[in-house]
Amino acid sequence: MSEERIEQAVQRIEAALARIAESAETMRPAPPSVSGLVVRHENLREVASNTLKELDELIERLEE
Repeated sequence: MSEERIEQAVQRIEAALARIAESAETMRPAPPSVSGLVVRHENLREVASNTLKELDELIERLEE
């Protein structure tokens, strides 16, 4: 690779890093609320429980 191409690649990388840094500074997601996390946890727990029940039923049918 020629020096010129290497320099261009480095410049592109530096420009990309600058854009990433700028984006990271301007994008501040709001912290999740505790109540929202509790609701999400309960929903995931219910889905997991239902999925395990379905798997148990499928295993029982296979064993018949």
